[in-house]
Amino acid sequence: MQKRELIFKGNEKEVFATDNPNQVIFRYTDVTVAYNNIKRARFVGKGVLDNQISAILLDYLNQHGIETHFIEVVGPDEQLCRKIEIIPLQVVVRNRLVNSEAVRLGVEDGFKPGNTIVEMRYNNSELGDPLINKHHAVALGLMTYEELAHVKQVALRTNELLGELLHTVGIELVDMRLEFGRASDNGHIIISDEISPDTCRFWDEATGEKLDKDRFRLDLSDVVASYRVVLDRLNSIE
Repeated sequence: MQKRELIFKGNEKEVFATDNPNQVIFRYTDVTVAYNNIKRARFVGKGVLDNQISAILLDYLNQHGIETHFIEVVGPDEQLCRKIEIIPLQVVVRNRLVNSEAVRLGVEDGFKPGNTIVEMRYNNSELGDPLINKHHAVALGLMTYEELAHVKQVALRTNELLGELLHTVGIELVDMRLEFGRASDNGHIIISDEISPDTCRFWDEATGEKLDKDRFRLDLSDVVASYRVVLDRLNSIE
């Protein structure tokens, strides 16, 4: 496998072509952004931690029958992934309602409903990633109704699997944002982005301490140290 030209440069990740047309290399950067790029900072070492945490969680999903783009780690901040055609849709799974979502619905911050909430957002930063329903998604040509039903099932199963895994190390999966794409090797719709403290909310079950990007959003400090807690706990699983 040979790393070739840069084909995508984002704030928090870069994507490089390889000599295999169906594979790419994801490089995680130390940059952190929030609120549609209004807030921005760099934390040395964050990219390495995001890469390793995401690799563990994506590999776990692969082993339990959930198709993802992850293949293997190829460097401290890089992983080899299946190439996908991006679907501009975010699927958000919420086990609690926190921050702006709690305010929007008029409930106490951290409210834990009796059900699991699955919502969709049109992944368009110029529009502010608006909430949409399945009919909007079909109208926009993002997916068919059948594909959306499949994606919802995958999202719920992912939430179940990772929630159970994280619980074994004393971490609560509060919510997570999943992105999907069509794999170039077989055409399947698969999970196609990181799963890390940048895209999930992780709380310490015993203390309620935030171990995710909210430490940056809310100016709580110790961003890298909190991400390292997550990685160290995952690495402790035998």
